[in-house]
Amino acid sequence: MSAPVDLGDLAVRSEWIDYSGHMNIGYYLLAFELRATAFFEPLDLSRAYRERTDNALFSLETHIAFLREVREGATLRFDGQLLGHDAKRVRAFYRMFDAEEGYLAAINEVMYVHIDLDIRRSAPLPPDRAAALDALWAEHKDLPWPGQAGRGIGFSRKK
Repeated sequence: MSAPVDLGDLAVRSEWIDYSGHMNIGYYLLAFELRATAFFEPLDLSRAYRERTDNALFSLETHIAFLREVREGATLRFDGQLLGHDAKRVRAFYRMFDAEEGYLAAINEVMYVHIDLDIRRSAPLPPDRAAALDALWAEHKDLPWPGQAGRGIGFSRKK
């Protein structure tokens, strides 16, 4: 069985720290986005693809869960898993770990849509990029489904 894609490490920068002494909510998304590039570059669906084709993946929806705080100077390790794709969409799941202590700090699930930038509308992925996603899916389809995937925000309603 293959493993999620190793997306490398990232250090928590001092400007990412809020008045509570931990990483601010907005910088979690930034950190995930910075490492998502490492997920899409091997699939040729990153900056070079956009520059060459005038097509790109746009985030359609994202869900972040904050599981444990991270503090200034911590080194974060990321991995990514393909949860599925179709003609126009890619669903990915990312995990953020504290690299030194090993705990899962946050997760981020993202639905991307393939956009033709000339018309600013969704468009099917070209066959070669769909084939690259098919190959990754063949590696990831049997990975355990992340327990946090597909969750929404909620609480039990009491009167």
